[in-house]
Parts: sequence; C-alpha cells; structure tokens
Amino acid sequence: MTLDTSLFTQFRHELHQFPEVSGQEIETQKRIKAFVSQFKPVALSEVGKTGLLLQYGENTEGPVTLIRADIDALPIQEVNTFAHQSKIEGVSHKCGHDGHAAILARLASLLAEKPVAKGRVYLLFQPAEETGKGAEAVLNDPVFAEIKPDRAFALHNLPGFPTGTIVCKPGSFTSSVLSLIITFRGKVSHSAEPEKGLNPAYVMAEFMLRTQHIQHPDPQSDTFALITPIYTTMGATSYGVSAGYGEIHVTLRTRNAKRMDALNTQLLSVLSELSAESGIAIQTSYTEAFVANENDTEAFAQVKQSALKLGYAFVEKQEPFKWGEDFGLFTQHYPGAMFGIGNGEDSPALHNDDYDFNDSLIEPGPSCF
Repeated sequence: MTLDTSLFTQFRHELHQFPEVSGQEIETQKRIKAFVSQFKPVALSEVGKTGLLLQYGENTEGPVTLIRADIDALPIQEVNTFAHQSKIEGVSHKCGHDGHAAILARLASLLAEKPVAKGRVYLLFQPAEETGKGAEAVLNDPVFAEIKPDRAFALHNLPGFPTGTIVCKPGSFTSSVLSLIITFRGKVSHSAEPEKGLNPAYVMAEFMLRTQHIQHPDPQSDTFALITPIYTTMGATSYGVSAGYGEIHVTLRTRNAKRMDALNTQLLSVLSELSAESGIAIQTSYTEAFVANENDTEAFAQVKQSALKLGYAFVEKQEPFKWGEDFGLFTQHYPGAMFGIGNGEDSPALHNDDYDFNDSLIEPGPSCF
C-alpha cells in the first residue's frame, strides 16, 4: 500500500494546530496513536507517560535499532497566520517536533510496506524533550527496559542549512546544557536605613559581571562555555522597603560533561566568595539538564553513508551545536547518532515565534533512516 505523501503533511499540520507543552502531550499521544495504528506495528505501547513506542519486526536474531522523534511544543505565542497556525493560545511548535513526528510516522508506513526481515526496529515518539525530562522518563519505563537497542538514531531540523542537507559529526554533536538557579537571602530593612539590612542587589550584580569574564562563548574553542542570563527577581514594588531576597537563573552550555563540571565548580567558587564577603546566604539548585549527544564513530559513518548513497548533500560539522537535546541521554546508554537535516537557509531560527517546519523534509528524513 503506497500512500500519498500529502497524508503526512496533513498529519503534521494537525499536530501543529493542537500543540501541547512538555509532559502534557495527552491529546498529541492520542492523535499519533490513531494515525500510526493504520501502519500495523507488531506492538504499540505507551511509554514515558505521554510517549509511544512502535515495534516492527519480530526476529530475535539480528540488530535492534531505535529511532526516536520528539513530540512536545513550546510556550510561545505563534505569529504566523497560515491555515495550520496553532489554535492553542500561547503554545506552538517552534522547534519542529511536529515535523519530526510526521517523519517518524512516514517511516512507520515504509516499514509496513517493506517488513523488517532481520532483527527489530523500534520507533519512539518521545515526550518532554524541551525540559530534558522525556528521555529520562522513557529510559526508566519498564516497557522500554525490555528493548536494549544495539543502535539509536534521531534527527533534528536545522534552520540556516540548505533544505534537505544532512549534517552530522562524530563525537559531541550537541552541547551539555544545565540551568542554574541561585538564591540570595539577606535581610529586609527600611529603604531609608539600608545599612540595617542586607540587600542582595550589589552581590547579584557582581556575580553577573563576573560571569562575563568566566565564559568563553566561541563555539569553535575546546574551552567553549556560555553563561546566559535567563531570569532575575528581587524584592517587591514597595518603595519603603530595602530588598532582602533575590534570585538569578542562568543557563550554562559547554562542549561536554567534563567542561560543564569545571564551569560549575568555578561558578560555585565565585558564589562562595561573594557570600563570605557580603554575609548574604547563597544557595544553588539545578534544573533542565541535557547531556551532550556523543555520536558513535560507526553510527556517524552509517549516517554519512546513507546520505551519500541517497544523493543528499552532506556536511560534516566541525564543532557541536550550542543547543542541548535530551537524546544525549540515549547516546550515553547506547551507541548511536543524532544528525541534522536542513530546514532552509531562509528559515526563521528554532524557538522564534515565526518559525515553521519545512514540509519538504517529510520524505528525505525517513529515507535516510
């Protein structure tokens, strides 16, 4: 049964119209399940709470391959006005996960047309990539624990690269990313007598100024380290009160886990010094951790060979991308690779409010897999 590829474009547009943020992909899961059931997988299981796992092939002899797509959207208000624009206020698919899901659905249809003769292939529709929680939830799911893949693969669309160009590299493909939350607890006082309290404002400012000298934002450097201010708050709009509490959130990015550990240690040392000098209690906590995608050398070679065999343009990137991707957790456990596919040189960037996935990738993506 050869299907009209427009069916998958329509499916992508449906997902785009009804986006759901990380961990809340309940209707998305239902839509995907209803759509892919027509491709008769050997088994179809719910994993990671709001994800889906499809199995093709039943042979216990031969390789076990995992291919993953993410399905969650972002808390971004869409500004596009095309027919398939988001119908959900303040939520939209601004990273192209709707397109990734359509690619995996198309792959399911191809596997249904040409059954797996040796080994097994598992297709994973993974939730909660944007928060870094989805891969962990799947890996900890007893259903997934039975699989033990020999290889794991994933792709991500890449604005700024020519449409359909395959981009990959051995080793680190995406960065290690860690979000750091820092609280500064001093003591409130009358704003006319700030000396009788401990206002954290200058300590917070000093910390942010020091991060400018600690970071090495050049992505081509082995010591690459990016510290991005994300959010800050302090005190309240009560003009007779000198603030006694403040908070800073920053995101840290490095090439690998070792460099991340060194950067984190350096920042904690600065905070300890500032606390001792000021008397302000400083505490840290972490959220949304992404380990670097470490592409296996042989898996990278497979991606390159497949792309060239199909006649696709291929680019071997020299340095990792600066963004994080929780597929890195899979490559920590199994040999595998993530690769990119060009979304168009004029495409708005990922996470921009006018971004949209390029539907012409729905065919080359599955072909490469």
